[in-house]
Amino acid sequence: MRKSVVVLLTLLIACTAVGVPIWLAIAQSQRQGLDAAESQALGYARDVVFRSDDTGRQIEAGIARLKAQHGHAPCTAQSIDLMRQIDLSSSYIQAVGYVEGEDMVCSSISDGTPFALGPVDFQSDQNFKIRRSVRFPFTPEQAFVVVESEHFAAIIHKDLPIDTANSEPDVSLAVFSLLDPRPASTRGPVDPNWVLRLGDEREVVFSDGSYIVAVVRSAQFHTAAVAAVPLHYVRDRSQHVANLLVPIGLVAGVALALAISYLASQQLALPAAVKAALRRGELFLEYQPIIDLRSGRWIGVEALVRWRRSTGELVYPDLFIPIAEQHGLIVKLTRRVLELVRSDVGDFLENRPDFHVGINVAPADFHAGDFLDCLAGCLRQMRAAPGNLILEVTERGLLDPVVARKTTGALRASGFAVAIDDFGTGYSSLSYLESLELDYLKIDRSFIEAIGTGAPTSQVVQHIIAMARDLKLCMIAEGVESQEQADFLRARGVQYAQGWLFGKSMPFAEVREHLRRMEAPAAVAAGAG
Repeated sequence: MRKSVVVLLTLLIACTAVGVPIWLAIAQSQRQGLDAAESQALGYARDVVFRSDDTGRQIEAGIARLKAQHGHAPCTAQSIDLMRQIDLSSSYIQAVGYVEGEDMVCSSISDGTPFALGPVDFQSDQNFKIRRSVRFPFTPEQAFVVVESEHFAAIIHKDLPIDTANSEPDVSLAVFSLLDPRPASTRGPVDPNWVLRLGDEREVVFSDGSYIVAVVRSAQFHTAAVAAVPLHYVRDRSQHVANLLVPIGLVAGVALALAISYLASQQLALPAAVKAALRRGELFLEYQPIIDLRSGRWIGVEALVRWRRSTGELVYPDLFIPIAEQHGLIVKLTRRVLELVRSDVGDFLENRPDFHVGINVAPADFHAGDFLDCLAGCLRQMRAAPGNLILEVTERGLLDPVVARKTTGALRASGFAVAIDDFGTGYSSLSYLESLELDYLKIDRSFIEAIGTGAPTSQVVQHIIAMARDLKLCMIAEGVESQEQADFLRARGVQYAQGWLFGKSMPFAEVREHLRRMEAPAAVAAGAG
């Protein structure tokens, strides 16, 4: 059943791993397509504003020159010569002339025959009179805009300010006076209501359902430019980007799915591998010394299980212990650890009542009916006493209060010492610990690492020490790596410690050798006495 669930979850995660990158690629392509269309519309609108403003500046400058120099005699030969100079030097103005009523009576392009301009369409707040669409006899097919000020007027081609985006013929462009709802110049379908979306902003970009629209206000004149890009541009660009991104997303998704499937297969294979490791004898033990912080003497070791596969790969317990617990293999693993301790230690403990070996046990071991018998058999073969073993159990292993009290009580009654391991990482309360029969409290390395760092957890270790002292428990600090940490713990009454400062984990043969060297001077001194 568990395997089927893992397979189904793996398939679900793998499908998600494939689908999510593709979905992200499509979403990104749509976002990029929209961004590109908005940028394009805004670019066109800004360009139209620039052209419109430049046209306005040239008109203002030209008319100002005519008024200053020939305002009193507007149609003299000298005035018409100046009109032609302004006409030729301007990039936007088509012609310049003088207006009386609705007629242009003289200009830079006339032979003295007046042109009929027609009525004024609207007048700006800067006293410019605007005629939006004027046709002249010599070019009846083209419309022009005539801008008049104090009788002098400039003629500009109606489409010149919007003569941009020629490569995009279905882009709509327009120039509006903000004082009049009708466009002064336009190309393509333009909704006058678009300009209302500008409000008090300098520029806006939005979608009206058919177009991406940009509206940009002139900083100099009361005008605004509009550019509208059809939404099919967004779809086209999105498709183009999707054609690039979706294959990448597909490859990434497949790679991720394969990686997940591989990891899942490894997870499914690990229980079988752990079983094989137990059967083939691939597990072994290393022992880390535990020292008395006051004397520096080794008073015990913790047995740490290791797994070296037939390939030579070393697998650490953080990976295979949870697998063993989840798949009902932890009891067998604990029994194998006891066998290895018996083999490694032999009769070394027979005459060393003050030296102990710490062994990690799991909640499942407590439920095994022959656990105590197994421990007793191990001790008999080693000719050791119950006090030579410390059974270490994590806080999560003591969460069932009924089993915890029964088991710790039975172990203590049989003479075994019990330690709560990795204390501070679980949920034990002071009142709960008081109800258990314990001998040792092991302070987790995460709190030891924080000593002297100023981290918030650096204060926790002092509370743990105070709790252990209230419960009259001996303390063992794990993961001590600096003299500063050792001094801190010693000063606060912590009795024992283990960590790289005192020694890394090692085969038991090295433990024997170290203790032999330590005991030799003492034996010599006793003989001399």
